[in-house]
Amino acid sequence: MKNLVLGIDISKDTLDYCILNSQSIQVESRGIIDNTKKSIDQWLKKFDEHAIFALEHTGHYGAILIDCLSRNNFQFYVINPLELKKSLGIQRGKTDTKDAYRIAEYSITNKHKLAPYQLPSKKLSTLKALVTARERYVKISVQIQNSLKANEILNKSVDVKMLIREESKQYKSIEKSIKNIEAQMQELINQDENLKDSYKKITKVIGVGPVIAIKCIVETENFIKFSNARKFSCHCGLAPFPYQSGSSVKGRTKTHYLRDKSLKAMLTKGAISAIQHDPQIKAYYKRKIEEGKHHMNVKNAVANKIVLRIFAVAKREEPFVKLAA
Repeated sequence: MKNLVLGIDISKDTLDYCILNSQSIQVESRGIIDNTKKSIDQWLKKFDEHAIFALEHTGHYGAILIDCLSRNNFQFYVINPLELKKSLGIQRGKTDTKDAYRIAEYSITNKHKLAPYQLPSKKLSTLKALVTARERYVKISVQIQNSLKANEILNKSVDVKMLIREESKQYKSIEKSIKNIEAQMQELINQDENLKDSYKKITKVIGVGPVIAIKCIVETENFIKFSNARKFSCHCGLAPFPYQSGSSVKGRTKTHYLRDKSLKAMLTKGAISAIQHDPQIKAYYKRKIEEGKHHMNVKNAVANKIVLRIFAVAKREEPFVKLAA
């Protein structure tokens, strides 16, 4: 089984798999198993340690499979779905069986670019789930607040006091849930010395509060997932890229639309705070505005500076020092 590569297409209830010979890229077998711990563990007994598995990142639906592969010490790749889609070129038709084959084929032809997946610690995984839940609750809170404001205006001409009472209760309940989640996140940080150390260092950076700090720790897997600040800036959508071809096409340098939108929004808010409270950043912002730069471009640059500072204190062990303008 030394030459076997298994592509797995994940759905809520089942896993479609395709086994390819890595040398000939010929199909050895195909099949479907239930997406349950018992079925996966039983299926994995058929393979030795030389088998390589590949799957798309599908969030919670793939959690059981990833856990089983990790426990059984198999080497496997977790592939970005967009990266896979872009690499396939023109494709006709789509089925789970075809997708499993394409995942296996992609992992063979792009093996030189792929790195085996390392499962984050239990605390990091729990922390990520809490961060995601908090973001979802914050969105709901904003929606309820907007609805409350609209109903308060409407109430001047139409009696909607009942709606206002109900939405006020919902808002208070959501806010309580957000506070409970934030308290749980802080408790998890305090339970792990490595997480606690990273959190303590990066919250000293002006503009980086508890929520931004925890989000950065989660997204970088405590600064292991990204080797440098530039790569993380690309992930956040803060790093600018040139757009040109020959002598006739020369667009303006700008950030890419593929980004972690929630993280970029958080870091932009952090940049606004840094502009207000950091003399050096404030002077930089003022200088760039006077040079005619758009205020959003300057805020993006400030957010990028915050990322550089975060990585400096977290990875290079450089203590943050507040400088004068």
